[in-house]
Amino acid sequence: MLKILQIGLLVLLGAGASVPNMSFAGSQREEPLSNSVKALMQRSVSDRAAPTLTFSTEEEGRAWLNEMSQRLQKRIPDQQYREDFLRTVHYEASRAGLDPQMVLGLIQVESGFKKYAVSSVGARGFMQVMPFWVRSIGANDHNLFLLRTNLRYGCTILRHYVDIERGDLYRALGRYNGSLGKPQYPNLVLGAWRKHWDYTPNSWKVTPRNI
Repeated sequence: MLKILQIGLLVLLGAGASVPNMSFAGSQREEPLSNSVKALMQRSVSDRAAPTLTFSTEEEGRAWLNEMSQRLQKRIPDQQYREDFLRTVHYEASRAGLDPQMVLGLIQVESGFKKYAVSSVGARGFMQVMPFWVRSIGANDHNLFLLRTNLRYGCTILRHYVDIERGDLYRALGRYNGSLGKPQYPNLVLGAWRKHWDYTPNSWKVTPRNI
Protein backbone atom coordinates (compact mmCIF):
# COMPACT_ATOMS: atom_id res chain seq x y z
CA MET A 1 0.00 0.00 0.00
CA LEU A 2 2.81 2.42 0.90
CA LYS A 3 4.53 1.70 -2.41
CA ILE A 4 1.29 2.46 -4.30
CA LEU A 5 0.94 5.79 -2.48
CA GLN A 6 4.54 6.70 -3.27
CA ILE A 7 4.05 5.92 -6.95
CA GLY A 8 0.86 7.98 -6.98
CA LEU A 9 2.69 10.94 -5.43
CA LEU A 10 5.44 10.78 -8.05
CA VAL A 11 2.87 10.68 -10.85
CA LEU A 12 1.08 13.70 -9.38
CA LEU A 13 4.32 15.67 -9.06
CA GLY A 14 5.42 14.68 -12.54
CA ALA A 15 2.10 15.88 -13.92
CA GLY A 16 2.60 19.14 -12.07
CA ALA A 17 4.76 20.39 -14.92
CA SER A 18 1.57 20.87 -16.90
CA VAL A 19 -0.03 23.04 -14.22
CA PRO A 20 0.54 26.68 -15.31
CA ASN A 21 0.69 28.29 -11.86
CA MET A 22 2.86 25.71 -10.16
CA SER A 23 6.35 26.69 -9.02
CA PHE A 24 8.92 24.51 -7.33
CA ALA A 25 11.65 26.89 -6.21
CA GLY A 26 14.43 25.37 -4.18
CA SER A 27 17.94 26.41 -3.30
CA GLN A 28 21.38 25.67 -4.65
CA ARG A 29 23.74 24.55 -1.92
CA GLU A 30 26.89 26.53 -1.21
CA GLU A 31 29.90 24.32 -1.82
CA PRO A 32 33.64 25.03 -2.06
CA LEU A 33 34.84 25.83 -5.59
CA SER A 34 38.31 25.15 -6.93
CA ASN A 35 40.24 28.24 -7.98
CA SER A 36 40.01 27.29 -11.66
CA VAL A 37 36.26 26.71 -11.55
CA LYS A 38 35.71 29.90 -9.59
CA ALA A 39 37.75 31.92 -12.09
CA LEU A 40 35.82 30.41 -15.01
CA MET A 41 32.45 31.21 -13.43
CA GLN A 42 33.60 34.73 -12.54
CA ARG A 43 34.48 35.39 -16.17
CA SER A 44 31.13 34.01 -17.27
CA VAL A 45 28.99 36.21 -14.99
CA SER A 46 31.05 39.26 -15.92
CA ASP A 47 30.17 39.01 -19.63
CA ARG A 48 29.08 42.38 -21.04
CA ALA A 49 28.19 41.47 -24.62
CA ALA A 50 24.74 42.48 -25.85
CA PRO A 51 22.27 39.55 -25.97
CA THR A 52 21.63 38.29 -29.49
CA LEU A 53 19.83 35.36 -31.06
CA THR A 54 22.29 32.81 -32.43
CA PHE A 55 20.69 31.10 -35.41
CA SER A 56 22.11 30.15 -38.77
CA THR A 57 19.78 32.63 -40.52
CA GLU A 58 17.87 35.73 -39.48
CA GLU A 59 14.64 34.03 -40.60
CA GLU A 60 15.20 31.14 -38.16
CA GLY A 61 15.81 33.62 -35.36
CA ARG A 62 12.62 35.55 -36.11
CA ALA A 63 10.59 32.34 -36.31
CA TRP A 64 11.87 31.15 -32.92
CA LEU A 65 11.26 34.54 -31.29
CA ASN A 66 7.74 34.85 -32.72
CA GLU A 67 6.78 31.33 -31.66
CA MET A 68 8.15 31.61 -28.14
CA SER A 69 6.62 35.07 -27.78
CA GLN A 70 3.16 33.71 -28.58
CA ARG A 71 3.55 30.95 -26.00
CA LEU A 72 4.72 33.38 -23.32
CA GLN A 73 2.23 36.17 -24.00
CA LYS A 74 -0.13 35.33 -21.12
CA ARG A 75 2.73 35.34 -18.61
CA ILE A 76 4.53 38.46 -19.86
CA PRO A 77 1.98 40.72 -21.64
CA ASP A 78 4.41 43.52 -22.56
CA GLN A 79 5.70 42.57 -26.01
CA GLN A 80 8.92 44.58 -25.90
CA TYR A 81 9.91 43.23 -22.50
CA ARG A 82 8.82 39.71 -23.47
CA GLU A 83 11.02 39.71 -26.57
CA ASP A 84 13.95 41.18 -24.63
CA PHE A 85 13.48 38.41 -22.06
CA LEU A 86 13.46 35.73 -24.75
CA ARG A 87 16.53 37.11 -26.52
CA THR A 88 18.37 37.14 -23.20
CA VAL A 89 17.29 33.59 -22.35
CA HIS A 90 18.46 32.39 -25.75
CA TYR A 91 21.78 34.20 -25.53
CA GLU A 92 22.65 33.21 -21.97
CA ALA A 93 21.54 29.59 -22.40
CA SER A 94 23.37 29.19 -25.72
CA ARG A 95 26.65 30.66 -24.44
CA ALA A 96 26.45 28.26 -21.48
CA GLY A 97 25.87 25.30 -23.80
CA LEU A 98 22.29 24.78 -22.61
CA ASP A 99 19.07 24.35 -24.57
CA PRO A 100 17.14 27.66 -24.36
CA GLN A 101 13.82 25.81 -24.39
CA MET A 102 14.93 23.72 -21.41
CA VAL A 103 15.89 26.90 -19.58
CA LEU A 104 12.39 28.27 -20.25
CA GLY A 105 10.99 25.11 -18.66
CA LEU A 106 13.24 25.62 -15.64
CA ILE A 107 12.11 29.24 -15.25
CA GLN A 108 8.47 28.18 -15.47
CA VAL A 109 8.97 25.71 -12.62
CA GLU A 110 11.31 27.88 -10.51
CA SER A 111 9.49 31.23 -10.57
CA GLY A 112 6.49 31.07 -12.89
CA PHE A 113 8.20 33.83 -14.92
CA LYS A 114 8.01 36.26 -12.00
CA LYS A 115 10.94 38.68 -12.08
CA TYR A 116 10.82 39.52 -8.38
CA ALA A 117 10.05 36.05 -7.04
CA VAL A 118 11.73 35.26 -3.72
CA SER A 119 11.63 31.76 -2.22
CA SER A 120 11.33 30.93 1.46
CA VAL A 121 15.09 30.39 1.58
CA GLY A 122 15.96 33.61 -0.25
CA ALA A 123 16.44 32.43 -3.84
CA ARG A 124 15.76 35.34 -6.19
CA GLY A 125 14.39 36.20 -9.58
CA PHE A 126 13.44 34.27 -12.69
CA MET A 127 15.93 31.44 -12.12
CA GLN A 128 15.80 31.59 -8.31
CA VAL A 129 19.49 32.20 -7.73
CA MET A 130 20.78 32.10 -4.17
CA PRO A 131 22.55 35.31 -3.01
CA PHE A 132 25.67 33.46 -1.88
CA TRP A 133 26.64 33.12 -5.55
CA VAL A 134 27.17 36.88 -5.76
CA ARG A 135 29.65 36.68 -2.87
CA SER A 136 31.32 33.63 -4.37
CA ILE A 137 31.69 34.48 -8.07
CA GLY A 138 30.24 37.95 -8.59
CA ALA A 139 30.56 41.57 -7.56
CA ASN A 140 28.80 43.72 -4.97
CA ASP A 141 26.87 45.62 -7.64
CA HIS A 142 25.34 42.50 -9.18
CA ASN A 143 21.57 42.65 -8.64
CA LEU A 144 19.90 39.24 -8.96
CA PHE A 145 16.56 40.89 -9.77
CA LEU A 146 17.94 42.39 -12.98
CA LEU A 147 16.87 40.36 -16.00
CA ARG A 148 20.21 39.67 -17.58
CA THR A 149 22.14 39.31 -14.34
CA ASN A 150 19.71 36.70 -13.06
CA LEU A 151 19.69 34.69 -16.29
CA ARG A 152 23.47 34.93 -16.60
CA TYR A 153 23.99 33.60 -13.09
CA GLY A 154 21.34 30.90 -13.46
CA CYS A 155 22.72 29.55 -16.72
CA THR A 156 26.31 29.72 -15.46
CA ILE A 157 25.37 27.81 -12.31
CA LEU A 158 23.43 25.13 -14.18
CA ARG A 159 26.33 24.70 -16.62
CA HIS A 160 28.61 24.22 -13.61
CA TYR A 161 26.34 21.48 -12.29
CA VAL A 162 26.10 19.80 -15.71
CA ASP A 163 29.90 19.70 -15.81
CA ILE A 164 30.07 18.23 -12.29
CA GLU A 165 27.61 15.54 -13.36
CA ARG A 166 29.51 14.88 -16.62
CA GLY A 167 26.64 15.86 -18.87
CA ASP A 168 23.84 14.24 -16.86
CA LEU A 169 21.15 16.94 -17.06
CA TYR A 170 18.76 15.06 -14.78
CA ARG A 171 21.23 15.03 -11.90
CA ALA A 172 22.39 18.57 -12.68
CA LEU A 173 18.82 19.81 -12.33
CA GLY A 174 18.61 18.10 -8.96
CA ARG A 175 21.72 19.96 -7.84
CA TYR A 176 20.32 23.23 -9.14
CA ASN A 177 17.24 22.83 -7.00
CA GLY A 178 19.10 21.47 -3.99
CA SER A 179 17.26 18.16 -4.30
CA LEU A 180 19.87 15.85 -5.84
CA GLY A 181 18.66 12.26 -5.89
CA LYS A 182 14.96 13.16 -5.78
CA PRO A 183 12.95 12.86 -9.02
CA GLN A 184 10.27 15.50 -8.50
CA TYR A 185 12.13 18.61 -9.62
CA PRO A 186 13.93 17.21 -12.70
CA ASN A 187 10.65 15.63 -13.82
CA LEU A 188 8.84 18.95 -13.46
CA VAL A 189 11.43 20.85 -15.50
CA LEU A 190 11.68 18.23 -18.23
CA GLY A 191 7.89 17.97 -18.34
CA ALA A 192 7.45 21.73 -18.68
CA TRP A 193 10.10 21.82 -21.40
CA ARG A 194 8.42 19.08 -23.43
CA LYS A 195 4.85 20.29 -22.97
CA HIS A 196 5.25 24.05 -23.37
CA TRP A 197 8.63 24.88 -24.92
CA ASP A 198 9.63 22.05 -27.24
CA TYR A 199 10.50 23.54 -30.61
CA THR A 200 11.68 22.24 -33.97
CA PRO A 201 13.63 24.97 -35.86
CA ASN A 202 12.63 23.76 -39.32
CA SER A 203 8.92 23.62 -38.51
CA TRP A 204 7.47 27.05 -39.09
CA LYS A 205 3.83 26.14 -38.41
CA VAL A 206 3.86 25.06 -34.79
CA THR A 207 0.57 25.17 -32.91
CA PRO A 208 0.90 27.75 -30.10
CA ARG A 209 0.54 26.32 -26.61
CA ASN A 210 0.05 29.36 -24.45
CA ILE A 211 0.49 28.89 -20.72
